Amino acid sequence: MSAFPLRHVRDQEFVPWARMIADTYGLDRSEEELADQRAATDLGRTLAAFDGETPIAGSSVYRRMLTVPGGVLPVAGIASVGVAPTHRRRGLLTSMMRAHLTDLHERRREPIAALRPSEAGIYGRYGFGPATLGNRLRCDRRAVRFRPDTDFGDGTVLLYDADRARPHLERVYDRARATAVGWPDRQAVHWAVRLADHPHRRDGATSLRYAVHQEDGRATGYALYRHSSVPDGHGGSAGVVEVVELAALSRQAYAALWRFVAGIDLVTWIDYEGSVDEPLPHLLADPRAVRGTPVDRLWVRPVDVGRALAGRTYRLPLDLVLDVRDDFCPWNTGRHRLRAEGDTVVCEPTTAPADLRLGAAELGAAFLGGTALSTLAAAGRVEELRPGVLSRASAAFRSNREPWYPGGWAFPLY
Repeated sequence: MSAFPLRHVRDQEFVPWARMIADTYGLDRSEEELADQRAATDLGRTLAAFDGETPIAGSSVYRRMLTVPGGVLPVAGIASVGVAPTHRRRGLLTSMMRAHLTDLHERRREPIAALRPSEAGIYGRYGFGPATLGNRLRCDRRAVRFRPDTDFGDGTVLLYDADRARPHLERVYDRARATAVGWPDRQAVHWAVRLADHPHRRDGATSLRYAVHQEDGRATGYALYRHSSVPDGHGGSAGVVEVVELAALSRQAYAALWRFVAGIDLVTWIDYEGSVDEPLPHLLADPRAVRGTPVDRLWVRPVDVGRALAGRTYRLPLDLVLDVRDDFCPWNTGRHRLRAEGDTVVCEPTTAPADLRLGAAELGAAFLGGTALSTLAAAGRVEELRPGVLSRASAAFRSNREPWYPGGWAFPLY
């Protein structure tokens, strides 16, 4: 038995627990931030270990709805994960992950789990795989010239304050996420965290600005951004626009918002984290005005292989048997027959010969259609057991667009 058994956090313990978690990331938490976090946290799905009365480790599960290929699935967002530096290397993180995933399985809760890791080397051992990439873009505003055939539409971009902007942001986001694989739903508590604008979190930048694109009296896009500056290498500073989030319901709204951002005065650089297939470079006469650096973002793992694979659609008809290895969640280990034809998808245990062999982390990486099964096979992490099946399965799992997670580092709250 562990010297520090896990249990649920009580209400009166939440503040010291949350401060301990924040401290493991080198962060402070204001009273307002703690209140926002408490509103979003289900203590019945929040674990902690204590040394006496002092919290030393913790993690929480946040139920969200995640857009997947062909629909949406409930997902267990795992966040607020931390172990105090005084109690590292004692198996506490492993115990918390095992407790959360076992609970999901035994109570038939969400069929997939997801998280946004602060370190990429931690969660593969627990069956999570990198399912989405972000693309850190830096745009040289001086070189941004739109192609002459760019269609900006007839809409307008207006700057609103936070209260006036928020209803427009919510409506645009809800419509955009319906087809945007990797986007989670946002309830009021999630928007409160996403739009929180605490001065000590700005790292020297300004408060948020809210640009809303409108057509015929309705919002069709928005850009959230800040102003900041960086050294220019000559003893001065260069202005930067940090685009925090951009969403658009049409290509015209998308182009018009980028034209607006690129037209802001006294700016040298535009920074933005978008998708790896971001359309922006293709709008420009000089695509090299935009340079990108891909980085892993949302990591996914199947908690219940059958329900997870049956909960999305596939680009091609499929009938294949997957031999899944899952040491951390052994109930998934075995062969699963996946049959898909349009919107009809069935995945069930089978004794038939396997076509592909892979682990839970590889299945998680491929689940949203981002990481290709063929890429994983080239790395020796997926094994083709029946010749010819890999290319078809890889194509079937892929999405029309690259999956992308638009939130910040704490997946369940944004």
